[in-house]
Amino acid sequence: MRQTPTIPPAEITRQLALCDQIHALLDQTPGQKLAFVDTYGCQQNEADSERLRGYLARMGYAFTDTEEGADLVLMNTCAIREHAEHRVFGNVGALSHTKRRHPGQLICLCGCMARQDHVAQRLRQSFPYVDLVFGPQLLWQFPQLLLEKLTTGKRVFATQDVPGAVAEGIPVVRQNPRKAWVSIMYGCNNFCTYCIVPYVRGRERSRQPEDILAEVRELAAAGYQDITLLGQNVNSYGKDLDRGVDFAWLLEQVNAIPGDFLIRFMTSHPKDAGERLFDTMAACEKVAPVLHLPFQSGSSRVLKAMNRGYTREHYLDLVAQLRARIPDIVLTSDVIVGFPGETQAEFEETLSLIEAVRFDALFTFIFSPRRGTPAEKLDDPMPKEQKNANFQRLLQRQNQISGEKHQAYVGKTLRCLVDGQGEDGRLTARTAGGRLVHLAAEPAVIGTWQEVRVTGASTWALFGELAAR
Repeated sequence: MRQTPTIPPAEITRQLALCDQIHALLDQTPGQKLAFVDTYGCQQNEADSERLRGYLARMGYAFTDTEEGADLVLMNTCAIREHAEHRVFGNVGALSHTKRRHPGQLICLCGCMARQDHVAQRLRQSFPYVDLVFGPQLLWQFPQLLLEKLTTGKRVFATQDVPGAVAEGIPVVRQNPRKAWVSIMYGCNNFCTYCIVPYVRGRERSRQPEDILAEVRELAAAGYQDITLLGQNVNSYGKDLDRGVDFAWLLEQVNAIPGDFLIRFMTSHPKDAGERLFDTMAACEKVAPVLHLPFQSGSSRVLKAMNRGYTREHYLDLVAQLRARIPDIVLTSDVIVGFPGETQAEFEETLSLIEAVRFDALFTFIFSPRRGTPAEKLDDPMPKEQKNANFQRLLQRQNQISGEKHQAYVGKTLRCLVDGQGEDGRLTARTAGGRLVHLAAEPAVIGTWQEVRVTGASTWALFGELAAR
C-alpha cells in the first residue's frame, strides 16, 4: 500500500525561521507592509490561503482587501474550469498597471493553475512582472521561495512535479471567527476523465487523525461553531495510513469533542459512500443534516465514460438509503451538461434523475475541456447551441425545485447560526442544512445560535424572524 510522506517538523521550523528573516528584511524599510491574498476556486483553496496568510503574518505583513497599495499580491488559483483560468489571466494582466504604480510590489501566483506546464510557460513569456510561481505541493516552502526572490532579485518558478506530502505546523490566519475549514486530506486518486485535480494536486494524502482532532479541539475551545472537514474525496480518508481508520470513524471522533458546533464535510464521492457513512451521520448529533454528493450525469454510459465508478441505479439507491436514515437531509450535487459524446437522450436521463431525486440545490456546469485530461481528446459532436439550450432547461427546472423546497420551510422554526449582516441591513443566518436565511433582527445576535421562524422563501434563500421565546 502506498504510504503518505510527511514533511519533517524540523523543515517547518526552518520555514518559520525563514519567515523571521523575511520580517527582518522588510523592517529595513519604514511602514507597515501589506499583503493581498486573492483566492479562486474550491474550499480547499480557501483553506490553503489561510495557511499562506499564516506564513505572511509571521513575516510581518498585515492584510488588505485590494491589490492597490499592497506590497505583495498572492493569487491562489483554480484550474478546474476554463473560465476560472481565463479569469485569473485577466486579473494577472490587470496587475501590470498596479505594479507600474508600485514598482516594488511583489506578485506571486500559486495553486492548481501554477502546476500546469502551459500556464507556467505563458507566465514566463507574457507576464514578466510576475515574481514567484509555485504549485500546491510546495505551499509549505513558500517562505523559502519568497526569500529566494527577495535576496536574488530573480523570478522564481517552482512548478515542478513533486510528490505531495503532509505538512503540519504551518500557522493559520482564519478569515471567519465562527466558521472554520479543516483539511483532513489532500489530492485525489479518482482520475475522472474530465478532471485536472489529480494531475495538479497529486495523489491522496491523509493527515494523521491525532493532528486533525487536535485542530478541531482547538477550534471548539476557541468558540468556532461551524467546522467543515475538507478533502477532494473525504470518503477515502485513512486508506493510505495503515491505521485501520476511515472517514466514518473520524466523524465519530470529531463528534465526541466537547463544544457546541456543527460538523460539515465535503466532498463525498458516490463510489465510496454507503451505509456506514449514512449510519454514522444519523447517529452523530453534531453532524449537519446535509450532504454534497456529486452525480455529474444521469446516464450510466456517460458516467462510465467519465470514469466515475458507479451507475445511475447505484446513485439512486444511495439516495434512498440516505433518506431512509435521515429523512430531512439537505442534498446538493454537481452536474456536468454536454460531456463529450453525450446524446440528447442521455441529457434527458440527467433531467429525469433530477426529477427523481429533487435536490435542494445543484452546482451546474457546461463541460469545460481541461488540457492533459482524457476527455479533452474525445469526439464531441453535440453543437454548442444545443448544450446551452440543455443547460438552460436543467437550470430552469432545478430553480423550480429549489424554490419548492424552500417554500416547504415557511412556517417552520429552525435553529440557525447568525453569521453576519447583508448590505440591505438584514442579518444573514444558516440553517443546520446550510440554507441561507435573511433575518430581521438586531446585530447583537450575530455569532449566536437562534431559533428562527421562517416567514418567506425564494429560489435561493429563506426569510425569517427570531422565534418568540
